[in-house]
Amino acid sequence: MASKPILLFDGDCGFCSRTIEIARRTIQPRVQFVPWQYADLAALDVTEDRADREVLWISPADGRVHGGPRALSAMLMCGRRRWWWLGFVLQLPPVNWMARGVYQVVAKNRHRLPGGTATCSLPAHMRGKPDC
Repeated sequence: MASKPILLFDGDCGFCSRTIEIARRTIQPRVQFVPWQYADLAALDVTEDRADREVLWISPADGRVHGGPRALSAMLMCGRRRWWWLGFVLQLPPVNWMARGVYQVVAKNRHRLPGGTATCSLPAHMRGKPDC
């Protein structure tokens, strides 16, 4: 298991990749960003379907996997001090309930967002050459 947490994201998706680059620069979390397409998913106890559906946080201590808004919350809490509070708030009801709904809408429509293409809407097993 890695010494730092791992944040798995869709490396084929331009919207996802761009968002990760912004997070690296602004939040500066102490985390390994890994496109799921280059990760050993079996060793991380993650399915391709889940990795393709949501961003995933893998804890180095116990290997626990958190997805979607919980993963984003964990990333924020591992970033620069001023981002910690936002990560904390994302864990609290009713904010976490709303965040889950917003996350699902964004994830399902990422092909329509800046950087995304129609290919981003396809399941991983149906994608040809990555172009988004």
